[in-house]
Amino acid sequence: MTKTVNHWIGGKTVEGASGNWGPVTDPATGAVTTRVALASAEEVDAAVAAAKAAYATWGTSSLAQRTTVLFKYRALLDAHRDEIAALITAEHGKVHSDALGEVARGLEIVELACGITVQLKGELSTQVSNRVDVAAIRQPLGVVAGITPFNFPAMVPMWMFPLAIACGNTFVLKPSEKDPSAANLLAELASQAGLPDGVLNVVHGDKVAVDALLEHPDVAAVSFVGSTPIAKYIHTTASANGKRVQALGGAKNHMLVLPDADLDAAADAAVSAAYGSAGERCMAISAVVAVGAIGDELVQKIRERAEKIKIGPGNDPTSEMGPLITAAHRDKVASYVTGAAAQGAEVVLDGTGYTVDGHEDGHWIGLSLLDKVSTDSDAYRDEIFGPVLCVLRADTYEEGVRLINDSPFGNGTAIYTRDGGAARRFQLEVQAGMVGVNVPIPVPVGYHSFGGWKDSLFGDHHIYGNDGVHFYTRGKVVTTRWPDPSEAPAGVDLGFPRNH
Repeated sequence: MTKTVNHWIGGKTVEGASGNWGPVTDPATGAVTTRVALASAEEVDAAVAAAKAAYATWGTSSLAQRTTVLFKYRALLDAHRDEIAALITAEHGKVHSDALGEVARGLEIVELACGITVQLKGELSTQVSNRVDVAAIRQPLGVVAGITPFNFPAMVPMWMFPLAIACGNTFVLKPSEKDPSAANLLAELASQAGLPDGVLNVVHGDKVAVDALLEHPDVAAVSFVGSTPIAKYIHTTASANGKRVQALGGAKNHMLVLPDADLDAAADAAVSAAYGSAGERCMAISAVVAVGAIGDELVQKIRERAEKIKIGPGNDPTSEMGPLITAAHRDKVASYVTGAAAQGAEVVLDGTGYTVDGHEDGHWIGLSLLDKVSTDSDAYRDEIFGPVLCVLRADTYEEGVRLINDSPFGNGTAIYTRDGGAARRFQLEVQAGMVGVNVPIPVPVGYHSFGGWKDSLFGDHHIYGNDGVHFYTRGKVVTTRWPDPSEAPAGVDLGFPRNH
């Protein structure tokens, strides 16, 4: 029997009323297991109205009240890790251990939100003039919205709403309609933790729901994570409607491997960073730049490791990589591999046509490795978002860095070397928002901020960390002058001597 996923508005499940439904498949079998409600503009209005009503009290609630709820929420999320991860596996397809890792990284931001009392401390300057003090404080924005992608259906929402509500805002989440169930469970657990009705709402939908949020006059800010074309659209449309926007886009993340690097460590890192979560992550390493004469040896080491990766259903404990999210996405990823040779690449591993016995209708693709890829080929220029690793060759460090900096994307990058001086130069010279030194996927911990450069970010604020707090609050400066008690009007006695 097909499950139905409805909206979560005002602290309760609200049945979809638009008459439009979207299919949710089990990527391992290809079977439609769930139907998800696709909201109309009117249903988005209802969610925003619930958030606006809740803001009247939540926006002025004490920090103690907010953090009490968040500490309880953190405990509930911890207790339900496996349940959340199982929903992710069932609808996204990633292996259970990977899904658990996603939940753990989301919990980091909940923990940051639990300590929001420190993050929201203001500043005070006394006696800037005679008996004049100046204070800087930060206040919430009101109703804010988050639009999140399919590849991390729990983590990316948790990058947004815990910090937003800790700052005193109320939140409307529009998760991916491809794997919607985790978002509803996150909201239900927040309600169990004592979060007042309407503070966190979930509306499912497609472009209709997205546009309704971008244009809604009561939505003050929009957070987005997804592809670069959609990030541009979100930023342009929401900004035109007077909203604050952080829109994180796509990526083509490079790993520069210098001749002195530990090639075994570099190969291990390349395999895990390129093929983990089936390559469906914006911080995946999708391009390795081999410097000097090490290219052939490095490619061979990557191949040896890639050939050993076990692909299978995400709920099989022996699986190391699961299927892709949809059949259409699988076919698109495969097209880059089938067209690579004609554009000059050497196809070292071809993962197209891969199937899993007993699950032939699943959205399967094997690991692909392309060597000697040119920078003008489709496989290099586009964000493939699948288990395809391109290897490019460079003669020198300078050539490698220039190649990376010529990319329109600037999300994450890494260097593998034993040379501290080279690593120091790289971290200063490379044009990317997140840099790893002998770390393949440099996703910052929760108390630092996540975000790229160039076409990987639209808007001024990175997500979570200090930037996240600043995004979900606005500054106010208060200048105060109080007369000295000795200057009180005649007839008013405050108990202070009138003469000194």
